[in-house]
Amino acid sequence: MEKAIFAAGCFWGVEEEFRNTPGVVATTVGYTGGSLANPTYERVCGGNTGHAEAVEVEFDPQQVTYAQLLDIFWSAHDPTTVNRQGPDIGEQYRSAIFYLTPQQDEAARAAKEQLQRSGKFARPIATQIVAATQFYRAEDYHQQYLAKRNVKACH
Repeated sequence: MEKAIFAAGCFWGVEEEFRNTPGVVATTVGYTGGSLANPTYERVCGGNTGHAEAVEVEFDPQQVTYAQLLDIFWSAHDPTTVNRQGPDIGEQYRSAIFYLTPQQDEAARAAKEQLQRSGKFARPIATQIVAATQFYRAEDYHQQYLAKRNVKACH
């Protein structure tokens, strides 16, 4: 099994996209990329911890590749907005790929460059590609939030 970490706005909807992907064996929503140890949802939403709402994806690379996960990531949100997805505003909603290996870094950068060249987006892609730091699991009530409520999407 391998892991990947993506931030694409509110983690509830992003988790649902990955959770329903064949080859993904587990998803965990949480916080990463910030400076505060053991952040809470309230602290992260306060906008002063530097964390992004993110999804840690555990996957079987024999069934789904990292490149395929990147495709899902790009299609699950608008990667051209800075610190915003839909009605959600703040650095915790930024678009970011937190790579865990040099291979993930290389693949993410190549995919971003290819997508930018494709002309699919009129604006530049704002997605950050940075080395993963400590990932903190979010509170239990956030895990599979949409599935628990039988809701398909956030917005």
